[in-house]
Amino acid sequence: MGWPTVTEKRTVFLTGPTQRSTAKRYIDESPEDHMVTIQQRTRTLDQNAKFHAICGDLAKSDMTWAGKRRTLAQWKVLLVSGHAVATKEGSEIVPGLENEFVNIRESTAQMSKKRGASLITYAIAFCDEAGVVLSETAIAEFA
Repeated sequence: MGWPTVTEKRTVFLTGPTQRSTAKRYIDESPEDHMVTIQQRTRTLDQNAKFHAICGDLAKSDMTWAGKRRTLAQWKVLLVSGHAVATKEGSEIVPGLENEFVNIRESTAQMSKKRGASLITYAIAFCDEAGVVLSETAIAEFA
């Protein structure tokens, strides 16, 4: 099968005995200068798509924040920050490199599936309270 180049990697989701066996085989067959990381699975692609759809719906709506309409990327920052405060993770505002204020926030790509589901639930509740209609009427499984 051959090993991946430096820029490639192999990922095995430990969902059963076959996958565990494959992971063990990869370890046994790996070249000397490789590494292994075992971690909780991060949020799913479906969760990512759902959250970005919600942010897009907010951006397309007539809703304003701090006096103006916001982009998808700006809604993403606002929702992630609000969710962190609402779930007692907190937030940190620090001076930026050009003396602007920056919210140091968690990465959605590094969120666990559970945390990703919580963020989506928070975003849906925010939209519901604000009267923003979401374009995806059927909410895919995101837990």
